[in-house]
Parts: sequence; structure tokens; C-alpha cells
Amino acid sequence: MFVPRFRSDGTEAPIIEDSHDGTTSEKPKQQITYGELVILGYNGSLPQGDRGRKRSKFVLHKRAMASGVKRSRHYVVQTPHSSQAVLDSSQHSISYTLSRNHAVIVEYTNDEETDMFQIGRSSETPIDFVVMDTIPGDKVSDVKVSQSTISRFACRILCERNNPKVARLYAAGFDTSRNIFLGEKACKWQENGQEIDGQTTNGVLLMHPKGVFCGGAASCGVWLEVSVGGAIFTRRPSRSAQQRGQQVDDETNVLEDGSMIDLCGATLLWRSAEGLEKTPSKHDLEKVIDELNAGRPQCPVGLNTLVIPRRVSPNENQQQPYVYMNCGHVQGLHDWGQDRDSGDRKCPICLELSPVVKLCMGLEPAFYVDSGLPTFAFNPCGHMASEKTVKYWAAVVIPHGTNDFHSICPFCATPLKDSPGYVRLIFQDNVD
Repeated sequence: MFVPRFRSDGTEAPIIEDSHDGTTSEKPKQQITYGELVILGYNGSLPQGDRGRKRSKFVLHKRAMASGVKRSRHYVVQTPHSSQAVLDSSQHSISYTLSRNHAVIVEYTNDEETDMFQIGRSSETPIDFVVMDTIPGDKVSDVKVSQSTISRFACRILCERNNPKVARLYAAGFDTSRNIFLGEKACKWQENGQEIDGQTTNGVLLMHPKGVFCGGAASCGVWLEVSVGGAIFTRRPSRSAQQRGQQVDDETNVLEDGSMIDLCGATLLWRSAEGLEKTPSKHDLEKVIDELNAGRPQCPVGLNTLVIPRRVSPNENQQQPYVYMNCGHVQGLHDWGQDRDSGDRKCPICLELSPVVKLCMGLEPAFYVDSGLPTFAFNPCGHMASEKTVKYWAAVVIPHGTNDFHSICPFCATPLKDSPGYVRLIFQDNVD
């Protein structure tokens, strides 16, 4: 039995739970969730499984003690690497090197009102969420990238402890010595007596959706760049250009449900705690698969029952459904109508020549914008999702390389093919 208790000042004390042996123990209060970061391109987990801080998504919870920092004071030094603030491992600081013997040090002090979370490629302890370069397509094993473009300490997020809905994004993260260094060649500025600011080598881009993400009515916003100090600017001519864009005063670094963060090698989706409550769970998606399979979809050629898998097997399976990408007809594995030159097959139902791929359920709930049935699939990968979800992502452009953009499947990061980049599925079953 649970016994609510209150302190003498009227505030609620921890919930006390009576155990079976008559003793009492404290039951911790439910954790407060700020939101969740999800890497585009992973269908629920990393290829080798989620381990520690290296995973496909990271939930930001309110910490037991505040971990945030805020700007304190700044001053000019000649040798930043030997200044007291940089040498003091307990002092957070940012060094802006303007010339060989001229730098501005900005000191930061503890902030009891915020929690700080850091994201980057480094596996060192200051990084809460380790993010590696995303390889498009099926990820059956860890593929090593010869030279990553993701910064070791890429960015940081500060969440307000008293208002959990507010999470702010800043470029760059503090290293093991609690320092951030912007070298002489980094993009930085100090104008009209304003506080000094700058941008990282390859930049941290931010995009807020237009409209409410969860509900199917949102559209892709404009990709902008966030500075080390949290200001918003138009994108530079290229990712590493030394000339910043124009400041955008009517945009903010406060993350919204569906905001995306690009780290030049990996793109993260931010889902707010409130937005996640309206999103289907993994259990909901698996239940949908069971309902579709209960309809016993059949292959019109082999006349065998097809089973939509939770995960696609590399081995041949007679029950594995395939989709003809030009017409959307779903069938089983057969050799009828195969074109020797292209490898495409003629659909035995509508006789249209088409590429054929395995069909697989998109299982990462965070990518869904509604709870509709998975009646569409991305082209050319074959990941299934609801109509509104597929159409939303097909219209979103993701940064690629130094100055390019393309639409991708959020479940595997494969660039979408042709227009519109998806196909409506046509099953031969009782729901067709």
C-alpha cells in the first residue's frame, strides 16, 4: 500500500511504500523527461546493439543535481592555453583566439537552474551521447569511417530544470578539461561592443518544423546555423567557410518537437516529452504488424502466405514480402518476369517493369507523425510507415556533404529515389 506523506511546511515528501515484511522504504519519484534525441538512419537500435552512451537514441532526464553552466565574465589574454581559467580543470571556459597573441577568454559558472547534456564523437566522459557518422542503407555491421566530419565535442543542450519544456541548443561542447577552443581560423566575431561569439569548423545546423510535428500537418522548415553562444544565423556558403551568415532575430535555439540538429555526418531528431506522449509506442507498431499478418496476405504467384517481419533477414525466406516499387504490389519471392539486363521484374498483376525490394516495418516510433496504418513504403529501401509519416519525410531535406541536401528514409538514411520517393502498398489480402 502507498502512504502519501507531507512535510510540516506542506510540501510533499517522498512516497513511502510498505514492504511485505512490515518495513518501509522510499520509492523514488518518477523521473522528469526533457525529451529524446534520435539519430536518423537507425530503425530502433545500432547494428551491434545499444551500449552505454553509444546508442541510436538518448533520453534526457532531469538530473539529481543541476549540471548546467552560464556565462560569467570575459577578458583578453595573450596566451590562452596558459591562462588560469584554461588550466583550472574545475572552471568551464571558452577561448576565442583572434590572433597569435590576442585571445578572449569567457568564463562560465555553475547554473543551478539548468542541466547540461553534451553530444559528440568523443567517448570521453564529458560526452553524454556518443554519435558516429551515419552510413546510409542496411547496417549489418559497424562500418568504419576513414575520416569523420563530426566534431569530438559537437554541441550541448541546456534544459531548464523549473520549466522542462525549454531546451536550448549551443554549438560546441566542453572537453575533459572543461574548455572550448576556437582557433585562429575558426569563424568568430565581436562587433559593436557585443559579447564575442563564434561557430565550429563544420557548424551545427538547426531546423524547426513548420507546424505541429505530431499530427501530420507539419512541413520542413529552413536549415539555419546555431553559434557557440546560441544565436541563430543563416547558413554559411559552405560548412567550413570563415564568413558567418546573417543573424536571424526571429528564430530561436529553443528546441521544438520535431526539430532537427545536423552535425555534418549525423542528423538528430528532437522529440519533446509532450510530443512523445502522442506518438505510437514500439508495442503499438508491433501490434500493427500482427494485425496486418492476421489478414494473411498472399503472393499471387506462389499462392503462399506472406509474413511481414520485424527485422529483414539476409537469408531467402518464402514468407518474406517484396514490393514492386513502380506499382506498389506486394508479392513473395519468385523468378517470374525477371529482366536479365536490369534485374527488374515485370509485375504479374499489372505487367509493369519495376525494381523489387524486401518490405520491412519502420520500427523507430520517434519518426512517426501519426498513428496511421503502415500503408506506404519508402523508395528504394522498402521501409513501411503510415501515409502521413512517409509523405512528411519525403518532403524533408537533410544536409549532405558541405553544401548539398537530399531527402532520406529516416529508418535507414538511404536517399530517396525518383519522385515522390515512396509508393502506396497494395496487398492481396482481406484489407486490400
